Amino acid sequence: MKTYGHFIDGRTVPGKETIAVVNPSDGTVVAQIARGGAAEIDAAVRAGEAALDGEWGRVEALQRGRMLMRLAALIQRDAERLARIESEDVGKPVSQARTDVTMCARYFEYYGGAADKVHGETIPSQNGVSVMTFYEPHGVTGHIIPWNYPLQIMGRSVGGALAMGNAVVLKPAEDTSMSSLAIAELTLEAGFPAGSFNVVTGLGEEAGAALTSHPGIGHISFTGSPEVGTLVQAAAARNTIPVTLELGGKSPQIVFADADLADAGTVITRSIVQNAGQTCSAGSRVLIEESIYDRFTADLAQRFAAQRVGSAAQDLDLGPVVNAQQKERIEGFLAMARRDGLQILAEGSFGTNLPPGGFYVKPTLIGNVPPDHALAQEEIFGPVLVAIKVRDEAEALRVANGTPYGLAAGVWTADLGRALRLSRKIRSGQVFVNNFGAGGGIELPFGGVKRSGHGREKGFEALYGFAALKTIAIKHGV
Repeated sequence: MKTYGHFIDGRTVPGKETIAVVNPSDGTVVAQIARGGAAEIDAAVRAGEAALDGEWGRVEALQRGRMLMRLAALIQRDAERLARIESEDVGKPVSQARTDVTMCARYFEYYGGAADKVHGETIPSQNGVSVMTFYEPHGVTGHIIPWNYPLQIMGRSVGGALAMGNAVVLKPAEDTSMSSLAIAELTLEAGFPAGSFNVVTGLGEEAGAALTSHPGIGHISFTGSPEVGTLVQAAAARNTIPVTLELGGKSPQIVFADADLADAGTVITRSIVQNAGQTCSAGSRVLIEESIYDRFTADLAQRFAAQRVGSAAQDLDLGPVVNAQQKERIEGFLAMARRDGLQILAEGSFGTNLPPGGFYVKPTLIGNVPPDHALAQEEIFGPVLVAIKVRDEAEALRVANGTPYGLAAGVWTADLGRALRLSRKIRSGQVFVNNFGAGGGIELPFGGVKRSGHGREKGFEALYGFAALKTIAIKHGV
């Protein structure tokens, strides 16, 4: 059994204590990772500061971009190895893990191409004074990523920070750290100087808390729950540093009678069962115009009934959820639905020969859910879709905006006027019309409003969040 250390200042640092890595497919322990805390975080931050004062701080934007491009190529070279690591660690079907590897490489490729294209400007001012602006790195940036898409979210967070010349300290989720450590090793082969990319593994309340409160951190990027996001923001506030928070969602998909219902059914089903429903932007509520409610839910029910759950290696439609706690949480919501008399319209099925001890949950479609019910308000983070009947556009908008979240939304209609009206009025960071998710959307700024957080990752917009704007005014006379 392999034991993983931290990756600090370009080398592996063994941990004094370790945390068991559990395979979600069968519940067995497959590895151990180091359990870091304040001392390891401090060492990583100091390594980042030294890198900025040394070789990494002298690397030009063009060269940073080329390093990121090389890293992308190395990830593609090792794609199958990384996919196997991710599949075993997270429990997702190996074909989905392969997609995650491709997307991770694409993030580094995208930000590699963007690294030397972030320009300041000149500002007209008084006569005899020239004013220029520059984007400069924050310094050492802290990144805390969740367990659902470790490779993808690491790429989208770290890629932009490195492109802007920051040194990085990454704290992956304790359930899923192995792929981040594998990428860290590849940064050396790609030519990144020691200390530019550091990984400290451990528990959120230990390593994560130490990272968010460290006075040497200049910016925090966090993806996770609203409750922990509040703690992260409070810790960052004590050091007066900016934060980017992506805190999940309860994303609505609104389906009108004039929509392409077959296309909508395919995409809506996929958007909630993908990654066993463990996706921040999953379309977990479907709001259906009442004239087609029965017909469309019948179609969705057939699709859900066809979904099969298996181990990661079996590579079926869904794998297990990440751990026993997550399985218990989802089953608690399903028990609530039955207790409250909600309609269970369809369930998927377990595949044959499931390994004992795995964390398996059937995808479930629940009908006629009141908009204020807990299943329609809270993020379940599992393969559970709730169907809600709406009378018209006005009620659809009211229900869509009727949760504390605002991360993503979908509108399905042939009336583009209605689509645009709703897109502008829905309180959400992203709105998709007659599609959802945009195939990963690396180029599309991503983030939320309300309880879903603030700040943006993905796309060119993310680069500005990983930099501080400096203004220089030079008086030279006329």
